[in-house]
Amino acid sequence: MQYLPNIIFLVALIAGVGYFIKNSRKIIRNINLGHKVDASDHKKERWSNVFRIALGQSKMVVRPVAGLLHIFVYVGFIIINIEVLEIIIDGIFGTHRIFAGLGVFYDILIASFEILALLVLIGVIVFWIRRNIIKIKRFWNPEMKSWPKNDANIILYFEMVLMSLFLIMNATDQQLQILGAAHYTEAGLFPVSSYLLPIFDGLSESTLILIERGAWWIHILGILTFLNYLYFSKHLHILLAFPNVYYGKIEPKGQFKNLESVTKEVKMMMDPNIDPFAAPPEGEEAPAKFGASDVTDLSRVQLLNAYTCTECGRCTSVCPANQTGKKLSPRKIMMDTRDRVEEIGKNIDKNGEFQLDDKQLLDNYITREELWACTTCNACVDACPVSIDPLSIIMEMRQYLVMEQSAAPNELNISMTNIENNGAPWPYNQMDRLNWKNE
Repeated sequence: MQYLPNIIFLVALIAGVGYFIKNSRKIIRNINLGHKVDASDHKKERWSNVFRIALGQSKMVVRPVAGLLHIFVYVGFIIINIEVLEIIIDGIFGTHRIFAGLGVFYDILIASFEILALLVLIGVIVFWIRRNIIKIKRFWNPEMKSWPKNDANIILYFEMVLMSLFLIMNATDQQLQILGAAHYTEAGLFPVSSYLLPIFDGLSESTLILIERGAWWIHILGILTFLNYLYFSKHLHILLAFPNVYYGKIEPKGQFKNLESVTKEVKMMMDPNIDPFAAPPEGEEAPAKFGASDVTDLSRVQLLNAYTCTECGRCTSVCPANQTGKKLSPRKIMMDTRDRVEEIGKNIDKNGEFQLDDKQLLDNYITREELWACTTCNACVDACPVSIDPLSIIMEMRQYLVMEQSAAPNELNISMTNIENNGAPWPYNQMDRLNWKNE
């Protein structure tokens, strides 16, 4: 019976970490449904982006209030969880504040954790107010209903509870130290939780231990639950933002990727020594599918983008198409892509391999109206705080519509015909193209 709490803790720890690893493997498998991307170039610039954008939060502070609060929550939540290492060791071996022997350094650590916990608590409360009372517009777009809406609040409640438990645990621990309770040796500096001492003043030692142990257990079990909740939540970006920024687009934003098969065909047509109507050489692979109609046609980086999306809505809030009332929302493009990848993943889980389900990303998730509403201005790409590129998915799906289905809008067909005939998208005779100079 003496070691029962340690055994229970170890079982909970193994179960929590094991479930997290299982779900992580699913995410990796789902991302690998896309085709490979060579990101061996510009390593120095890629690592610079990781430190500047992912770690340094440089694109978050473009909006100062939200950016500063996010830094508090981000830095605080990560650093405070260093304390989880001490909790794990204490839980396994039945010790209490195993690092207390560090003396003054330990006092500084605990004091820092408490100040950060308070800042995190303030930050998430302000975020909750902005989302639910002030109701900032980008949090209430049509795609932010049901689960996406609830997910954002659930994560805020999680963080509020975890930070509160941390401070309650420290306050009762401090009170037990004052009373000289066994195993509660004097250790730590408590600049925030000491203000909670009047709440626990007068309680018996056994009651204080019950509260302290209860807060300790709920805190660590809450962290393990939070870890596994990430798989189902938009907050997966806590882990994926770093690789996503590393693999993010390095080329100028306005530079679009040429399809290798099309480039090769054009070169063949322009080469006078090659018969464009001749059969391809024996053994040569047929041209790949033009563009993308489903997530398996996209790259692994694009699928990583979908899983990394924070659903913050900064992309949609700066989208000129969305601002003028069109259906396009770059955030929805990423959410739809992730939903479709997850659907395929569940199909594989159920059948062992993917079984055709008569669905695809195009039409079943993303409509053609959304795709053609895009102005390709790159505002969404520039606004994203974690280097997500919704435009690349839109462009590849457009390529599929034009090159595989010949389904471009009539206005675009007219423009392309004019370019072919007149050298300009307007229906003017080539001889009249420079008439504007005389006006």
